[in-house]
Amino acid sequence: MAEQTTDHAQGLVYLALGGAGEIGMNLSLYGVDDEWLMVDLGIAFADESQPGIDVLVPDTAWIEARRDKLLALVLTHCHEDHLGAVAHVWPRLRCPVYASPYAAALLRRKLIEANLEDQIPVTIIGDSAPFDIGPFQLSMLGVTHSTMESKSLTIDTDYGRVVHSGDWKLDPSPLVGDVTDEAGLRAFGDRDVLAFVCDSTNVFSAGRSGSEADVRAGLEAVIKDRKGRVAVTTFASNVARIESVAVVAERLGRHLAVVGRSLWRTIEIARETGYADNLPAILEADDASFLPPDKVLYLCTGCQGEPRGAMARIAFGNHPHVVLEPGDLTVFSSKIIPGNERAIGRLHNALVDNGIEVITEKDALVHVSGHPCVDEMAEMYRWIRPRISVPVHGEARHLSRHAELARGWGVPQAAGIRNGDLLRLAPDGPARLGRVPVGRLAVDGGVLVPTAEPSLQVRRKLMYNGAAHVTLVLDANGRPVARPDVRLIGVIEGDRAGGLQSQLADELQRAIGALRRKAARSDEAVRETAAQLVRRQVRQVCGRRPLTEVAVVRLGSSGEMLEQPA
Repeated sequence: MAEQTTDHAQGLVYLALGGAGEIGMNLSLYGVDDEWLMVDLGIAFADESQPGIDVLVPDTAWIEARRDKLLALVLTHCHEDHLGAVAHVWPRLRCPVYASPYAAALLRRKLIEANLEDQIPVTIIGDSAPFDIGPFQLSMLGVTHSTMESKSLTIDTDYGRVVHSGDWKLDPSPLVGDVTDEAGLRAFGDRDVLAFVCDSTNVFSAGRSGSEADVRAGLEAVIKDRKGRVAVTTFASNVARIESVAVVAERLGRHLAVVGRSLWRTIEIARETGYADNLPAILEADDASFLPPDKVLYLCTGCQGEPRGAMARIAFGNHPHVVLEPGDLTVFSSKIIPGNERAIGRLHNALVDNGIEVITEKDALVHVSGHPCVDEMAEMYRWIRPRISVPVHGEARHLSRHAELARGWGVPQAAGIRNGDLLRLAPDGPARLGRVPVGRLAVDGGVLVPTAEPSLQVRRKLMYNGAAHVTLVLDANGRPVARPDVRLIGVIEGDRAGGLQSQLADELQRAIGALRRKAARSDEAVRETAAQLVRRQVRQVCGRRPLTEVAVVRLGSSGEMLEQPA
């Protein structure tokens, strides 16, 4: 693929600011002669290396600088990794938003929470009729996914047609929501597709992803002979799975109790948009606590081990209304999202240690993916027949494998891009035009800050290494008039902490007392001497490099304070 450098994005170009080289935080941009269309604006969830941070969003600085040329944002569906960043980032973009009725209903609740409900112009697209946005003519085509109203987009321009897959799979029995529109996709393929920008999530999974109908049967088989309490946890956005758990509960004579705010929110939106009309009665968790163990089935949030999720609170004995006992069953009707392995492992172990059985997708058919496996991808490529494959929605290894498979399925060219690669699709594409700045922003107390922000780096250091605080009381000449006070926080525990603090105090008193007169009179020199000694000694004893602060208090001859601690 040819590469050149240019300051202009002429022709039809594609640019990912998120989702190409990672799973999550999807943000795609299409440009026609420097007019831009954004598709999706999602979040990623922070891991334990970002203490105090739950949510990350794409850094949109590049398109913010061209905001007058950003025509619209089109949302393919309601999942957090596709629309979760809108409420955080839209004030920087201020463009119209297009969404399906279900996605718009969920977005509306997020905008209310952010006090943006009356500011963002949201246009609801309810069918597959084409609509124009500047030089782009778009059509939304229904595809099956693990939520309702997931859409693939066709983007027609004077330079050619692009199909943007969104998240999809092939499932003849999704139970709730759309069956993938095979006829519509075939018709698009018959009219010459320039490029197919396609989901890569399950590119290493052979065969097919399986049907939601089979999961319903699998859940019933796992639960039907149980005599104790049963708790099922799944992704809160999966209405078909919620309905399946409700149906299974009713068939087995159990009352369904929903535990977790995000599940209740999904149910409310599904009812509002007509997708939950057949749900049986649902109990609150506190009402269900009075039922016999064999008459209750809990549906819980927290399938990814989130500390504040209902399942973690139950497992660690912190939930006010739900208690599981030895012999009870938990079913994880979900997969492990990469990066969550440790959190989920801790959760599983806590449950097992309490005598509670854990069943996952590896033990029984209690989950199917919302993304296509290899046989489904091959079928889709036979329908679409693009000239260029652009793999997205995957880590580097996923994208590389996807490109290899696409060439094997007869696609003439596959573009191996990553976030920030400016790719010209036409004319004379694919051609990499260069790179634009990309990155992530952390949502910190409602404010967007770069992940390299010094305060976040300090938190990371505190998390891994702890802190040391030293107070030195000196006379005007810099000689100690009191024993140094040393406090170690999160560095070392128990009797060892007290011993090390006492040792450091003794060594600091000697080191400060031995300073030359000029250095002793300099607060800066005193602080540096003390900090170096503490860091060195702590590292030798326990291998940590604590965040170290030194306060210097100077007293005059009559005992008054000459300087405030720094």
